[in-house]
Amino acid sequence: MPRATRATRITGLLASVLILVGAAAACGSSGSPSDEAESGSGSSKAPASSAFPVTIPNKYGSTTIKSEPKRVVTVGLTDQDAVLALGTVPVGTTEWIGGYKGAVGPWAQDKLGSAAAPTVLKDTGTGPQVEKIAALKPDLILALYSGLTEAQYDTLSKFAPVVAQPKEFNDYGIPWQQQTQTIGKALGRSGEAAKLVEGVEAKFAEAKKAHPDFAGSTAVMATPYEGTFVYGSQDARSRLLSDLGLKLPADLDKVIGDQFGANISKERTDLLDQGVAVWIVPDTTGAVAKLHKDKLYADLKVVKEGREVFVQETGDFGNAVSLSTVLSIPYVLDRLVPQLAAAVDGDPATKVEQPAS
Repeated sequence: MPRATRATRITGLLASVLILVGAAAACGSSGSPSDEAESGSGSSKAPASSAFPVTIPNKYGSTTIKSEPKRVVTVGLTDQDAVLALGTVPVGTTEWIGGYKGAVGPWAQDKLGSAAAPTVLKDTGTGPQVEKIAALKPDLILALYSGLTEAQYDTLSKFAPVVAQPKEFNDYGIPWQQQTQTIGKALGRSGEAAKLVEGVEAKFAEAKKAHPDFAGSTAVMATPYEGTFVYGSQDARSRLLSDLGLKLPADLDKVIGDQFGANISKERTDLLDQGVAVWIVPDTTGAVAKLHKDKLYADLKVVKEGREVFVQETGDFGNAVSLSTVLSIPYVLDRLVPQLAAAVDGDPATKVEQPAS
């Protein structure tokens, strides 16, 4: 299954709404927080009080944050990295990838430091765990990289201000820059957020300067999920390529529609025949061999000329690619840029090596 598919978050929506409404009635804010919530970490930096109140627009209206948030819960699946980068340890995070304590990857561990890891929440397709979120007594709920529904937004807003996904992008489509800047605004640290974004954009600029051939190449990001699943231009993974100067297929979004990605038919296998095809695969041996058994795909020039990049979806590299946050992107660029350079150099004999770690 491709990371962050809509299916896992909108299946059974009617049941989700009923669960959320019932949970809201059962979780009054006057109840005592759990021991786990009491031990959660809060802000480690005090933003200037002049930053508040602040109002942030979202898909369902706007949210006003009246004072400095101290207990932040992230419902957005990648929002925790920007929060940590800005000096706050969330009291709760929502697990997406799994395998990391507190849902904090190795690229963000130094930002966690010696603080207690956040409480990890789950979203199995029926929406946020309202009771557990309420027990954490949040004063801010972030849901920027999410597919939060209006019913879920309304329910969570009973407990704390909710900064939901922006309306100008698809669900799960917010760019990492805007995600970081919006979270900076919500935390009263807009200046720090701008500097973080500038720092990562400088790394992209450095890579583009070192590899001018990126600008002359097209690229596509895909995964072998139920056939071939291709990521659209608003997906964070595709944005890694476009931020490096590579051009996405001209008709990509016409094929994908208003989603972060979609399965393509055999008739559109040509969409993969780009300057480089980046595949997120279960493994870099058997899964690749299976791809190459498909004659329609194997006959494409991108295969015959060795212009493929394979990223194993499990493991730190693949996880960092899927998250594509202000903290994980530098980790990704150190590994992905050499692969892309080898793929687009025009020499079929150049082997695209897997990162050492």
